[in-house]
Amino acid sequence: MTTCNQLEMRQAEESIRRIAETLGMIIDKPIGVESIQVESVEQRVAGSNSIHISFKLAFQYQGKLAHGALLIPLADAITIGCYLMMMPEESVKSQRAQSTLGAGLKDALMEVGNFVGGASAAALRGLGLDGIHVRSEGCQGVEANLVPAFVHPDKSPLVLGRARLRVDSWPAFEAILMLPALVSEASTSAPAA
Repeated sequence: MTTCNQLEMRQAEESIRRIAETLGMIIDKPIGVESIQVESVEQRVAGSNSIHISFKLAFQYQGKLAHGALLIPLADAITIGCYLMMMPEESVKSQRAQSTLGAGLKDALMEVGNFVGGASAAALRGLGLDGIHVRSEGCQGVEANLVPAFVHPDKSPLVLGRARLRVDSWPAFEAILMLPALVSEASTSAPAA
C-alpha cells in the first residue's frame, strides 16, 4: 500500500461520489457517502465478511484497455436493484436476506452496472480526462474474501477507494472501487483543479 497522488485521490473520490449520486437518482432514494479513503495497491482487493457483487468496468485510453471494478455487499446491491425495480419496502427487506437472485433482479443489477460505468465516465470527464471511455462489463457474485475476476497484470498499480455508503435508512456498508493504472497515467495530462 502506498499513498496516491492528488489527481488519483480526486479520481477515486469523484468517481465514488458520482456513482452514489447517479444510483441515488435512478432509484429515487438517497445514497449517502459517509467517508472515503484512497490508496494505491498492486493487487486486486477482496470484500470481507459476505458475498459481494462485482460491477466490472473497462477503461479505454489512447488505444490501451485496462479493467477495474466496484464491489458492493450482496444485500446492498440487492437493495439498489430492488429499488430500481420499484419494489415496496417489505419486498426489499425480504429480498435482502436472499443469497440467490431471480432473473428480474439479475437484469436490474446488470442495469445498475451500466449506470456505474456511465457515472465513472462522467466523473473522469468532469476532471478533464476527456480521452477516457468507461463501459460496464457486467457483474458477478464474489464469495467473501475472494478477489473479483478482472484482468489485472501482476504488480500493476490500482487506485483503491474504500467508501462508507448508506442507501436510504439501511445500515451503512463498505463499497470498494478499484481504478486501473491506465486512469493514473491519464491523470498526468489532466488539468489541475
